[in-house]
Order: sequence, then structure tokens, then C-alpha cells
Amino acid sequence: MLLALIYLLLRRLVALVGGSSDARHDDVEVLVLRHQLAVLRRQVGRPRLRRRDRLYLAALSRALPRQRWSSFLIQPQTLLRWHRELVRRKWTYHHASTGGRPAIATDVRELILRIGRENPRWGCLRIKGELAKLGVRVSATAIRTLLRRHGLGPAPRRSGPTWSQFLRSQARGVLAADFFTVETAWLRTLYVFFIIEVHTRCVHVAGATRRPDTAWVTQQARNLSLDLSERGPFRFLIRDRDSKYPSGFDAVFAADRVRVVLTPFRAPQANAFAERWVRTVRRECLDWTLVVGRRHLERVLREYVAHYNARRPHRGLDLRAPDAPSDPPAPASTPPGVRRRDILGGLIHEYELAA
Repeated sequence: MLLALIYLLLRRLVALVGGSSDARHDDVEVLVLRHQLAVLRRQVGRPRLRRRDRLYLAALSRALPRQRWSSFLIQPQTLLRWHRELVRRKWTYHHASTGGRPAIATDVRELILRIGRENPRWGCLRIKGELAKLGVRVSATAIRTLLRRHGLGPAPRRSGPTWSQFLRSQARGVLAADFFTVETAWLRTLYVFFIIEVHTRCVHVAGATRRPDTAWVTQQARNLSLDLSERGPFRFLIRDRDSKYPSGFDAVFAADRVRVVLTPFRAPQANAFAERWVRTVRRECLDWTLVVGRRHLERVLREYVAHYNARRPHRGLDLRAPDAPSDPPAPASTPPGVRRRDILGGLIHEYELAA
């Protein structure tokens, strides 16, 4: 009722002020457009203006006094900046190059950057000598300028190997350990402990528990140490600084001459191989399984790990499984018979040649 009364009063007021002349109609139209613009400002975020939009608005701003610039969507300082850019472009002349040293070819430039990134301890003269062996003649000054332009400083101050490079060079003797959690159907949290061999990507799941106390973690370390003794030798074990690791855990591997390396604080990428496997087991198995309890979880993980180690292709191993034979079967001249084998009730499929 109140809104209807306000509407009638506003309508009478507009009729009295507007009149019937064309000039009055133009004023009313301007009021309507301004109000619609105010509504759009409340609902729409920052508009994206093209170059011709900026040119048009900047030119129109010079025809209005600064007190009337409130009708623009943008701020006054933005209009002034656009106008300054237009003036700068008007008085800027581009001069063509008349000579000088020829530019480095694109393929040579990419080769220099590749050598600089792959060999952080090489200086400009070392890279120049390596290029000379390949028949490429580039001065050391040009190499130094190109490296600095792309953020590759002098060799003594260049950063050392990354975690990925370090782990790849030391992969044959490196283990990675980690915990991850699984929520059951009854919203109970289970902790799973596992170790992965960095070189072969072979995974060993120790078990699952609701309370990963000192005795349980130490016992799982002993069990895994016995299993890994037949696959070693190993030199390093990478783990994070989780409080679930007791001092007895490190002592078990220290007895086998395995050095425990702690990752930096809040740096999961330092334990990238273990983190990547957690993502894989969740995406392929656990996210599609409703876990009832600890025994159910251990049975599911046991079956999945057997599939992962023996049959699942891995990108880092040239699409071979971690424990697959090194010699793949020879390609057949005719399409062979293929048999499918269901894993985890058909959640995962394995394919093998029919006998």
C-alpha cells in the first residue's frame, strides 16, 4: 500500500515537471538512462573496454567539464591516463634499425637457454665451447646477455638442482614415506602408512589404523625394513616432519644404514613421489569405494597395490608397470585374443593375452 502511494506521488511529480515539450522529453530520457546506468554499476563488475572504447571516451571527456565526469563508468584519473597515452603515442616515432650485430637465430637462442637451464654450473665460456663443438659460433657476451634476459644469472650464483633433479639422480637408492587418511562410512578416520621406491615406483603399504601411536609406527617400520632388504640396498628415506614419526622409526632404518632425510616445513613438493601416489590411489580407487572399516580398507589397498605394482602402466617408466618384466611381448602380426580381468569388483580392468 505504501509503495503504491509513493508511486502515484512520483508519477504526478514527473508529469508536472516533464510537461509535453521535446526538450522535457530529452531530460526525462537522460534521467532514465542515468538511473539504468546506476543499476548496472551495482550489478556488473569492472567492465572490459576495448582500445576504440577508450579512444572514444577519452575524446568525449575533453568536451565535458570535470564536474560532469560522474556519468562515466571509469574514474577521472583513468580518463586522464588514457589521454596521456594517446598523446604519447602521437609523438612517438619508431625508427627502423640501420645496422648492428645480427640477431641470434631462434633455434640457436633456444639451444643456449636449454643448455643454461640443464647445466646451472656452466659459465658463458663453457657454453660457448660446447656450442663450438656443435658448429655454432656465438660470442660469450651474447650468451651472457641472453641468459640474463631470461633470468639465468652467472653460474656461481645460479640455483642448484631442484628436488626433482636431485631425486632423479639419486633415485636408485631413495625411499619416500608418508601417511594419508581415509574416512569410513561411519565418519571414522583411518591412517594409512606406506613407502614408495622412487626409482621403480613400487609401493609397499604397511597397514591402516585409527591410532598411529609410537608402538604401531615403529613395528610397521620393522616390517617394511625386512621386506625392503631383499630389494635394496637403499641409502635415503624421505619423510615429512609429522609428529606421528617417533625416534624409533628413524632408528630402525638407521640400523640398515638408511639415512632419513626430513623435508622442509610445509613443502609437500619435496616429497612429490609419495604425494603423487596418494593422489593416484584416491582418484582411481578410494574416491569410488565406500570403506566400512580397517580390514575392508586393508583388503582394498592390498588388491589395488598388487594391480599398481604388477599391471598398471606408469608414465615415469615409459608406460611400464613398476614390477613388469623389462622385455615387453613382441608385436603380433594379427590382432591377438584379449581377455579382461576385473579388479575390485570391476572398478578397475586389466587386459591380458588369451591363452
